[in-house]
Amino acid sequence: MEKMVITIGRQLGSRGREIGRKLAEKLGIGYYDKELIVEAAKESGLPEKFFENTDEKPTSSFLYSLVMSVQPGIGLYNHYNDFLNNDNIYKIQADIIHKIAERESCVIVGRCADHILKDRDDLIKIFVHASKEVRRDRIMLRDSVSEKEAMTIVTKADKRRGNYYNFYTNKVWGDVNNYDLSIDSGRLDIDKCVDLLADYVNMR
Repeated sequence: MEKMVITIGRQLGSRGREIGRKLAEKLGIGYYDKELIVEAAKESGLPEKFFENTDEKPTSSFLYSLVMSVQPGIGLYNHYNDFLNNDNIYKIQADIIHKIAERESCVIVGRCADHILKDRDDLIKIFVHASKEVRRDRIMLRDSVSEKEAMTIVTKADKRRGNYYNFYTNKVWGDVNNYDLSIDSGRLDIDKCVDLLADYVNMR
């Protein structure tokens, strides 16, 4: 297979993360989701918790800042009194995403990777979605919560991810025009979703 970088945007409860991981396994390529946080932490010299606390949260609704007072030169952003917030965390992750895409074929989940890598010729952009009812039921099962609680979780996650994506891309999260392929994981079981996506990648 020629080098290919696949990005996956997903709604909470769509099982997009599982689909992405299985797709990477089927294609025999790298998979990056939380792994991006580990790489970003290593590259920057910052603790992983800084990236976890700001993960896919927009600056407009969540501001996480600190003042660093460490020896310079340890990491890219470890400068004396350096002011770090969501924007800088986003930039660090974007740099890591570019480096990973340059070095290997892979699947990258979330974090506006489709927008960050938009100028690459080897990019395939996928969005995984499902109805709110399907996602609600999955969250109820996964988290052992009530129907009302599950729907609240889904609604808040949609808003948070949408705000994050819209803020950094000036595009609308979930808009079909942003992706090469959109798939409803409520219509097919997960393995069939993976097979369909793998067929599409191979055709490309």
